[in-house]
Amino acid sequence: MGVLEAIALLAAGGWAGAVNAVAGGGSLISFPALLAVGYPPVAANVTNQVGLVPGYLGGSLGYRSELTGQRARARALGVTAGLGAAAGTALLLLAPAHSFKVIVPYLVLASCALLALQPQLTRAAGRHRTAHPGVPLHAGVFAASVYGGYFGGALGIVLLAILGALLADGLQRLNALKGLLSLAGGVVAALSYAVFGPVHWGAAALIAVGALVGGRTGAGLARRLRPDVLRWAIVSYGVTAAIVLLV
Repeated sequence: MGVLEAIALLAAGGWAGAVNAVAGGGSLISFPALLAVGYPPVAANVTNQVGLVPGYLGGSLGYRSELTGQRARARALGVTAGLGAAAGTALLLLAPAHSFKVIVPYLVLASCALLALQPQLTRAAGRHRTAHPGVPLHAGVFAASVYGGYFGGALGIVLLAILGALLADGLQRLNALKGLLSLAGGVVAALSYAVFGPVHWGAAALIAVGALVGGRTGAGLARRLRPDVLRWAIVSYGVTAAIVLLV
């Protein structure tokens, strides 16, 4: 890996960590960057997921005050997120690598669509909300975490939509909980990939350093940044990457 490639991955990790803390969708920055420097799709995916875990940690540290009073439900939903992520990683590692290579452009496009529709998803949420996690919420978090363990693009958006639909709480507190659940699933996925997956540790370390700084910074930006500008910039980038992958 050359110096320019290392700088590119470090920067991609920083942006991805910040974006994940703000709303979600950071994988749409770091995953294509890993592909661009020459890593195969499955290796890029697992390396990316391992590298982004510190970003989730940084975001959770930045959201400490919003996590106050959420320990019980964070613990319960965190177990569900971890189990879902384990199932998703098993699916990725056991399925033929060619199948992931074929489907990955469509996963990127689907993630872009989720990101583009984020305001509509948020407005649609909240019809049947309760203060405590129930079976529907656990089922939703589990399903989202299976997807997160398999690919993870725009996972934060999916989790935030599910939490907003089924938990009665403020958006900032739900965003903080979303980050903590992403961290729980990310740790499980990273441990699985570390043992069984084709992780490229040098690239993962660069993504991780950038993501940790970006995640810590992004939590602060989340209260001030115009989300529409960021959202459409990432969507444009992700669609371009998906088109390149299809061609």
